[in-house]
Order: sequence, then structure tokens, then C-alpha cells
Amino acid sequence: MPHYKNILQNRQDAALQLRDVIPMQKLKEESWNLIGVSKGGLDLCHRIRGKLKNNIDFLFSEAIMAPNNPECEVARVSEHEEIVLNESLIHAFEIQYDYIYGEAHRKHEEDILSYVYQYRKGRHFPSMKDKVVLLVDEGSETGSKFMTALKTVLGMQPKAVYIAVAVLPSDVVEILEPYVDNIYFIHEIDDYVETSLYYKEFEDIKEETIEKLLEESK
Repeated sequence: MPHYKNILQNRQDAALQLRDVIPMQKLKEESWNLIGVSKGGLDLCHRIRGKLKNNIDFLFSEAIMAPNNPECEVARVSEHEEIVLNESLIHAFEIQYDYIYGEAHRKHEEDILSYVYQYRKGRHFPSMKDKVVLLVDEGSETGSKFMTALKTVLGMQPKAVYIAVAVLPSDVVEILEPYVDNIYFIHEIDDYVETSLYYKEFEDIKEETIEKLLEESK
């Protein structure tokens, strides 16, 4: 694990290296839609796209935490109210499904809808029917953001779905592979700790940056 620390300088470095593994000519010719599944993912979308004209967007989701452990994510809900469950944790903590669905509805109404109005000015996430989609993130500790985004996007009947992620655990690669056409990544790590560990610089994405990127993408 120590030799992986700070293997990426920053998000710009991650984007440049991802551009080397993503088929950029195909991305351009097929007009891929670049979708961030996190704030950092949206920033990467912008940097990967560069001067190309591909659409970029943000697919919002919120974590649902265990009632007796506010740091443990047991489910996630998307802006289309699709829910992805971590069944093993739900059973381990003996959490009632009524709690999960209640929290999912609350998170959607109180948090996600406010993001939609703040960052997209009320514009809903567009249909990806018959389109090529590239889901993007700076790292993935559990795969839950990607799985939630996949549940939303695959329900729209896209032409193809790919994932681009700078670093991710080996077991998450195995989880995601059956659902996508390909996964483009820089580093696959067996003993993954947390995403920020692998970046020398890992600054928070400011709200105004998100608003600006989504405004430019329209």
C-alpha cells in the first residue's frame, strides 16, 4: 500500500493519464456523454473533454447511512429515486427496509432536489436513450456511486456505457465489469484505503465551480 501513496499529482494529472487509456477519437466521433458521479468526477469530465464539444453533466446521488453508525453507507439513492442497497451491511446492522426507503425519500426531497435547482437551475437529468455514456469519477472506494448511476442510466436504454476512473479497488472492478462495455482506469489497487490518499493534491470542489461547469455544458 505505501508505494501507491500520492501516485497522482492532482485531478489534472489524473485526467491526462485517463486520456491516454480512453479511446479519445472514438469519444469524439461517437459524441460520448461524459457524466460525473461526484463533484470530483464532474471536474474530471471537464478536464478529459478538453476542447472537444462532448456534453458533460452530473448525476446526483446521496448516501444513506446506518442509523447507529453515521460513517457507514448502507445504501444510495439517485436523483431518479433508484436505490442501490448494500444487503450484507443492512443485514449485519439489522436495519429495517422501511428505514432505508424512508431515508431515500427524505434525501431525495431535501438534498438531491435542492442540488438540481442550485446547480442545474431545475433542469432534470436528460435521457440517455440510444446514447453512449461515460461515467466518470476520481476514485471509487466501494463502487456505490457507479452502481447507483448505472441503475439510472441503464434504465434509459443507452447504446453503450463505459466507466472512467483514476483509481479503484480490484474487487470493485469485478463488481462493475458485468454492467458496462468497458472500464478505463489508471490504477487498480488490492488494498484500497481512501481516494484522497492516492492524490498529492486533493482540493475540495467549490460550489461555484460546479455551477460554472454545468452552465458551460448546456
